Amino acid sequence: MSVHCEDPGVWRDLELGAPRLAMLAMASRNAARVALLGTSRRDGSPRISPIEPYLVEGQLLIGAMAWSQKAADLRRDPRYVLHSAITGPDSGEGEFRLAAAEAWWSSWPSDKAVVLALHIDQAVFVGWDTEQGVMTVDRWSSQDGYSQSHRTYP
Repeated sequence: MSVHCEDPGVWRDLELGAPRLAMLAMASRNAARVALLGTSRRDGSPRISPIEPYLVEGQLLIGAMAWSQKAADLRRDPRYVLHSAITGPDSGEGEFRLAAAEAWWSSWPSDKAVVLALHIDQAVFVGWDTEQGVMTVDRWSSQDGYSQSHRTYP
């Protein structure tokens, strides 16, 4: 498999700009192997689709059947949000989220499947210390860089 990237290293930008956040994101991805992709339908309402994200040559990739509604959504409106899967409401698992204004298509000569490389404008990991009641938020954006904050809950 060969992936041609017009904008190489967008995942690498996150790794370089926020190594802790990238590490937490990968641990979350490796634990569940499935994430939820949010796209916008033609009428503007949200669509949620389970997907399997992959890292290849510094790019965050997802696959979709060429005729799928999520592929049609992204062709029409490239904005997306990606959220890690969690197993329960009180599990204490961290939540990883990505958002971007665009995703671009890798050129694949297939009418069966498409591969998308997701640009990353913002990344957030919310960690939960359920015993101490502390939420830790790691943030990174391509414009503002990395920050971390803590707050108690509920």
